Amino acid sequence: MSLTLTDVTLTYADGDARLTALDQVTLDVPRGSLTAVVGPSGSGKSSLLAVAATLITPDAGTVTVDGTTTTGMTRGDLTDLRRRKIGIVFQHPNLLPALSACEQLQVMAQIDGRSPARARTRALELLDAVGLAPQAERRPHQLSGGQRQRVNIARALMNDPTVLLVDEPTSALDHERGAAVVDLLTRLTHQQATATVLVTHDRAHLIGVDQIAEVHDGRLRPGPRPEQALRQACR
Repeated sequence: MSLTLTDVTLTYADGDARLTALDQVTLDVPRGSLTAVVGPSGSGKSSLLAVAATLITPDAGTVTVDGTTTTGMTRGDLTDLRRRKIGIVFQHPNLLPALSACEQLQVMAQIDGRSPARARTRALELLDAVGLAPQAERRPHQLSGGQRQRVNIARALMNDPTVLLVDEPTSALDHERGAAVVDLLTRLTHQQATATVLVTHDRAHLIGVDQIAEVHDGRLRPGPRPEQALRQACR
């Protein structure tokens, strides 16, 4: 398994009490597979993603990324782990306005110490993989919303992560573009052999995912099969 959460509990202060965001959550995501995590707003989806990304330390339980258990790691070690092992696709691309699509990716590799030539080669490979090779030199204002999200995905893959965490990538897209983004994530997951977690409220695009998990009140349970989720979403 490339990503494993075991009996993870996370609470937040709520006045004099504690609010439970995650309640003994266990999740295994193998390399080369995509797990969709669904649930209503406030159910714990975002908290689960933040814990998996090592951005928040849980109260109890363990997070294991590509064989490394994160318990007890320093902030510096966690930062290094994220840079080497975890790609994060945020809900909004937040691309730098002055940089081309290719340069958005090159910056990530240069932060990791790669040479500019190697960084550009890898960036062009990934832009080709997401269908944006002809747009490599375009800036964000010259791209559609779906294209900007594809750049966002390619950027998260720039440092060859083993774990890919994706937060609501279709929320600002129409149905057709949203479906295309999920199809792209499914294909790249298999091609790049990442352990991918897709957090979403939209069940209509999940026909191609490998498994679905549902979050309710901080508890995680197996969800319906992808084809069942599609039928439910279409009712």
